[in-house]
Amino acid sequence: MSKLIAVMNMTLDGFCDHTAMTGGEEIHQHYTEVLNSSDAVIYGRITYELMEYWKPFVQNPTGQRDMDEFAAAIDKISKIVYSRTLEHVDWNNTELKREVIRDEILDLKQNADKDILVGSPSLIVELANLRVVEEYQLGVHPTIVGSGLPLFKNIAEKIDLNLIESKTFGSGAIFLSYEPTLKSAQT
Repeated sequence: MSKLIAVMNMTLDGFCDHTAMTGGEEIHQHYTEVLNSSDAVIYGRITYELMEYWKPFVQNPTGQRDMDEFAAAIDKISKIVYSRTLEHVDWNNTELKREVIRDEILDLKQNADKDILVGSPSLIVELANLRVVEEYQLGVHPTIVGSGLPLFKNIAEKIDLNLIESKTFGSGAIFLSYEPTLKSAQT
């Protein structure tokens, strides 16, 4: 059985704002490895539409190896998009769903060979509240923006975590991996 892993970049003050952070070669390589070691990624509409930025680079590479490899990885991986407003999705390996159903998420994890990622702030919260997230991989970037979308807005109950891995990049970004404690993982 695979794990469901919440994966998100955030500013030092806890906001999800991709425009405030700098990617860079190391960051793209890191996320390419994460995508290549996973079976699927779950997005909400907004994040899915932001990620569509990478679609053209599969057919027309940028010439920057790290970006082109990331574009290929995000194109290849299965994508599940939860949206009540999108009419259709046309990206390679993409499935549109209307609502999150806990049993469907558990079946997905049960039948996957590799881990499943969730990469949208609202879905991270929704799945955390359902107690199905088994790992949080957070990229904390050395930027303070003061306002924006907080990653863990609307968490219903406290979730205690254990640090299982950390990685520091030359840009000053730190990637932290946490697992819920046994007490927090119980439903």
